[in-house]
Amino acid sequence: MLSLAPIAAHARDASPADTTARKAPSSDWLYAGSDIPRDTAWQFGVLPNGVRYAVRNNGVPPGQVSIRVRMDVGSMFEKEDERGFAHLLEHLTFRGSEHIPDGEAKRIWQRFGVTFGSDSNAQTTPTQTVYQLDLPSITPANLDESMKLLSGMIREPRISELAVAAERGVVMSELRESDGPQKRIADATNAHLFAGQLLGDRSPIGTIASLGKASASSVAAFHKRWYRPERAVVVIVGDADPAELAGLVAKYYGDWRADGPPPIAPDFGKPDPKAPAALEIVEPNQPLALTLAMVRPWQKRIDTVANTRRLYLEYIAQALVNRRLENRARSGGSYLVATVEQQYVSRSADVTMASIIPLSDWQAALADVRGVIADAVTNPPSQADIDREANEIEAFLRKELENARNEPGARLADDLVRAVDIHEVVTSPQGQVDMFRAIRTAATPKAMLDISRAIFSAPVTRVALTTPTPAGGNAAVLAALKAPVTARDDRLAAVQADFKQLPAFGAPGSIVSTSPLPGLRAERIEFANGVTALVSNNKIEPGKVRVNVRFGSGNRSVAADAPNLLWTGAYALVASGIGPWGQNAIDQLTNGRQIQLNFSIDDDAFELAAESKPADLADQMRLITGKLAMPRWDSAPVERLRVGFLTGYDLNDATPNAVLDRNLRGWVTGDDARWAAPDRAQIEALTPAAFRAFWEPRLASGPIEVQIFGDLESVDYRRILAETVGALAPRPPLAPPGGQRVGFADPTPTPMVAYHRGAQGQAAAMTAWPTGGGLANPRDQRGLEVLAAIFNDRLFDRLRAEQGASYGPVVDSHWPTGFDSGGYLLVGSLLAPQDIDRFYGIARDIAADLVAQPVSADELARNAVPIREQVARASTGNVYWMFLLEGATRDPRVTAAALTIQDDISAVTAGDVQRLAQQYLTPGRQWSVAVLPKGMTLAEASALGAAAAPTAATAGGR
Repeated sequence: MLSLAPIAAHARDASPADTTARKAPSSDWLYAGSDIPRDTAWQFGVLPNGVRYAVRNNGVPPGQVSIRVRMDVGSMFEKEDERGFAHLLEHLTFRGSEHIPDGEAKRIWQRFGVTFGSDSNAQTTPTQTVYQLDLPSITPANLDESMKLLSGMIREPRISELAVAAERGVVMSELRESDGPQKRIADATNAHLFAGQLLGDRSPIGTIASLGKASASSVAAFHKRWYRPERAVVVIVGDADPAELAGLVAKYYGDWRADGPPPIAPDFGKPDPKAPAALEIVEPNQPLALTLAMVRPWQKRIDTVANTRRLYLEYIAQALVNRRLENRARSGGSYLVATVEQQYVSRSADVTMASIIPLSDWQAALADVRGVIADAVTNPPSQADIDREANEIEAFLRKELENARNEPGARLADDLVRAVDIHEVVTSPQGQVDMFRAIRTAATPKAMLDISRAIFSAPVTRVALTTPTPAGGNAAVLAALKAPVTARDDRLAAVQADFKQLPAFGAPGSIVSTSPLPGLRAERIEFANGVTALVSNNKIEPGKVRVNVRFGSGNRSVAADAPNLLWTGAYALVASGIGPWGQNAIDQLTNGRQIQLNFSIDDDAFELAAESKPADLADQMRLITGKLAMPRWDSAPVERLRVGFLTGYDLNDATPNAVLDRNLRGWVTGDDARWAAPDRAQIEALTPAAFRAFWEPRLASGPIEVQIFGDLESVDYRRILAETVGALAPRPPLAPPGGQRVGFADPTPTPMVAYHRGAQGQAAAMTAWPTGGGLANPRDQRGLEVLAAIFNDRLFDRLRAEQGASYGPVVDSHWPTGFDSGGYLLVGSLLAPQDIDRFYGIARDIAADLVAQPVSADELARNAVPIREQVARASTGNVYWMFLLEGATRDPRVTAAALTIQDDISAVTAGDVQRLAQQYLTPGRQWSVAVLPKGMTLAEASALGAAAAPTAATAGGR
């Protein structure tokens, strides 16, 4: 915690629980047959009925417990007429159990501070179904109650015809919303690559036909067959005694009894060598894309040190090829991007897959990638190339080791569930570092040549081409695959790069003032050139230092109606180089070190950020300062960016979601050019000269504010700052008058209409009201967050849970602190066209009720407490404080607002919620948009809704 306020004490004493599990013999079931060093923090056990469990103590964040229940059943366990049942059952399970009313579990967990969708969720894959629950601020009572609720839902879900009908509607909405060219391409590609296997024909979402026939009895039969104690793994990690956690597993799962004999496990199948090797997928308006796959049968292996050695060497072999492919793309090749990845897919196939985005000539792109692979299996890599990739792996593992103390319990729980699913084990970060140090000595040129030959050969090789127009059919694709291949030497030339090559930035700057930041363990430093720094020396993340250099004025550097190239910065600005170094030289400089360069744009500043470590901090700051003081303007990244935007341009209106992702922010701000997406002509007109003309004055602008948070005990950070940003010349601001405010769209008595080119059954609806912005009224900012949560909860209950019209409605309060205006409360959902009017009616009813009636104390608590808990958990880390304290060295209101967030949320009353609704949710200021299939009118969508209304009322009423 950075705050000086005392940390609230959390209850830690668990209530007495059944001790059956503690008395049972210890069973390291995960490690059966493995010689990999155990992670001794885990405690394992098996109940008499076959339920396996793993528990461990973890205090990150304090007071939280993460629960995962893995059922060994996924979509590949379904019969043909049950397709989608595993996923449908997952939805039904989270509605409730036979012992609690429908939907009540969600409300109970909200009262415990759980946020639906992030803290409580579930997922279904081809091989497993996993239920997730993260409980903040545990007490003995709410932990026990949560274990009881979750076990009841899994063992005895409420599977009624009414519940099946409601959740079928939700799943159908999810299926509809995911439908589109990308899903069609993915389904066709999977069916082709995994021909002869269930994996090629068992998407977890299911089919309209099978879901339409789902009934309470058929879903209950699926549950009875596969939800059995011996197929369950319970994982609990958190701020509690592992023995007590094990006792809770025994208490709520120990009396679970299977009904009938175990089912016969399905045969997932093996790759069919007789199936066609080539497939052309014609999908209008989609960019060219190739998938080249070398498919081998999956083999069940015991996870041993020898197996881990093989996996690491396979990873190095892939990294060697990927670096060569990227080197070719950077220098101008036949493809925009190409990568290889070796995967063990769903216990079905061992696949090495190359994903290629050609520029125009797909045959040439395929030949070039095959040529790089041919070189990798013909000629051994140099030891220097091997060491470069091994350095990256070892640096990552050391970073994980240094951060082990701060590993969130939720991630540890997820990692263990993942290990169970793929038949691997877990070991400690120290164990991983030790194993890899021993393994990398085996990574010789000959060994890597042998590994490359193993992962780039297979009994089955297949290729799929996606093309917007016919390109010769399957025969042309097969001919390209069978064409003779010529090895390509795209290995990197040796680069002699050293930080000593970077000239000094000037005489070290002098510090003119230092002062503590009131209420925080942080120091404000100001240099003579006007640079300010906020430094927090803390052990929250031992061995880690986070850096954020904020410069210029971000979005405020551009007038709202002026043309701009803000959209080009994220990739090209970093990739265009620094001083004497291009992209490859920077890669060499940072190899094996924790040095990064991540660019982003905030409302009031541009940002160059990195996650580093104490030993690398000096060079990290040199690299960032070099980008500001000595930018390089290589043209290749700009051209690559331009081609990339043009390649994907036709995807921008392929689905309603794509239309919104591209245009929504610009629409809401009244077509403000800073958030309006570039059109094709603007993209085609991009040149390196125009890119430089736009960005050069912004890289040279001020002010500069540096944030450094982390383990600085061994670092002279004042000297580092003085020699880098402190040595720069004073910088002028760039803040045109027309860029200092943000507007809001004109009200729309009827929704404006935009169009997509996707399926006729897809649409979207959005509505928004303008609010505020800035730092003058943080209490209202927090109050609007609570109002948005209440609105979202009601919209979810009516639009999804009751009527099944949407998979994921969303309500968001956006309150910019970098502008004094431009905030809004946004309500929206992906829908069927027939549900557009229903959405607007529900949103209108909810808004009117919030204006007319104060919310109940329970509803207020169920929505405010989860927000407060999210803040409490986040406030234990440096990332949270760095985000909140951006600009704090120049405006004391930033610090004041950061320190009172939890109190401001707690202080929100039902009267505040009603007052804010009355102030902002006024129909006369409301803006709306409907995204419809191309050619459809709002009147036609309304007519569809009117025709479906009687059916919807019958299916959704209760």
